[in-house]
Amino acid sequence: MFVTDDGEKIFVIDGHVHLWDARPENRRNRYGETFIDTFWNGHVGMSPPEAQWPRERFDYYGPEFAAKDLFDDGYCDYVVMLPTYLYEFYNEGFNTTEQNAALWEQRKDQVILNGRCDPRDGKAGLEKLEADHAQWGFNGVKLYTAEWKGVSKGYSLKDPFVTDVMEKLIKLGIKNVHIHKGPTIHPLNMDAFDVRDVDYVATDFPDLNFIVDHCGMPRIEDFCFIASQEPNVYGGLALVPSFIYARPKYFARMMADLLFFVGPDRLIFGSDYAITHPKWIIEHFMAFEFDDETAKEAGTELTLEVKRKLLGLNCAKLYGIDVEGYMSKA
Repeated sequence: MFVTDDGEKIFVIDGHVHLWDARPENRRNRYGETFIDTFWNGHVGMSPPEAQWPRERFDYYGPEFAAKDLFDDGYCDYVVMLPTYLYEFYNEGFNTTEQNAALWEQRKDQVILNGRCDPRDGKAGLEKLEADHAQWGFNGVKLYTAEWKGVSKGYSLKDPFVTDVMEKLIKLGIKNVHIHKGPTIHPLNMDAFDVRDVDYVATDFPDLNFIVDHCGMPRIEDFCFIASQEPNVYGGLALVPSFIYARPKYFARMMADLLFFVGPDRLIFGSDYAITHPKWIIEHFMAFEFDDETAKEAGTELTLEVKRKLLGLNCAKLYGIDVEGYMSKA
């Protein structure tokens, strides 16, 4: 956890973490290289110089490095692991549930391991989700609408086959649905990341929580208006706080919009580790304040109470974590 200069303990959940394998031997084709190159450019472009890694470590860092980065150095009390399979680009997958489970095995009391389902897999995909859930006991899943599959270069949440997945999640008791809606990553297509299909499933399935990872950026305005009318839509902040060092004014503008339209109770911190690292982001965020004009636009100051909610309390509610019990033992 993070401790302020005044001794205040801040409970932290990194709501967007990966354990990927982008080593050259795992790349299936040139897209396996260009995909991780996009991540690398983000790492270098947004991280302070002292927080940048050697490229070889960035391609593969493994569970031991991840545990140290997240829990020992990065202030995290819990992390939420979100799989991204990408078998079209990587032989053994880029960041599968099985790969993420290597960190879960080391830190079962701190790692929330999420599953994944591709609605285009039909009945076989639903059966695999059910089997994975029986093995690991998911409280959430990740949907990646822009993932390539054969000739398909993405799908929409408006597609009728998505309904089968939502109904299966309800049947299994899995309530949290993370949906990647963020910047384009080469070679994936921008229209498949479009956030303007989220309200279809949010309206039809009010008993599910939809966490829109990256808040639809760069379409944050679209996300804000959808989330403001759909009470079961949450903003996964991953990548938004990553701009706090390199583009602080841009970060402030995004946060002002999100706080004004969505409010402080439905925004969830994420570092998108290992694109960026929670340690330096949390340190910068805890020191960050709005100027008077931005606070007026946001409708709130970045108070300690607001920061507590964003850094951990909001995510804890979604995943049923007993924060008071945890803090009493810390």
